[in-house]
Amino acid sequence: MDKYLDATAEAGIRFYKNFNDTGKVVMMNLLKFRPLADYSNLESLKPADPISGEQAFQLYMEKTLPQLIEAGSRIVFYGECNAFIIGPETEKWDAVLLVEHQSANAFITFSQKKEFLKYAGHRTAALEDSRLLPITEKEKHR
Repeated sequence: MDKYLDATAEAGIRFYKNFNDTGKVVMMNLLKFRPLADYSNLESLKPADPISGEQAFQLYMEKTLPQLIEAGSRIVFYGECNAFIIGPETEKWDAVLLVEHQSANAFITFSQKKEFLKYAGHRTAALEDSRLLPITEKEKHR
């Protein structure tokens, strides 16, 4: 089964083209944590003692939340989840995170900032698998 942790260059270009003029965009993150965080090749971020993937993700959130707020973005929702009611029984997620950005450009700018990238390795160490889905509100429902 394929695992997804980072966006491809092609997906980034497609995202920018499709969402550039849509206004606010909510990024839906589906997250599956590693039982034990993997800090291979991330020695500068590695905690002194082993931690769980969920704990590593909390470090990521703590370190990047100030940059997120500075960018004018906000966490809409963060919660636990597991199996779908409608969907494959074999596909389970540990958490869902919804983050609202002012625009696609604001998201891209945020995700390329040096201060954000400095701590992004905690996310990599934390996750076994993930999905990231950009969402915009339909005009007729506003």
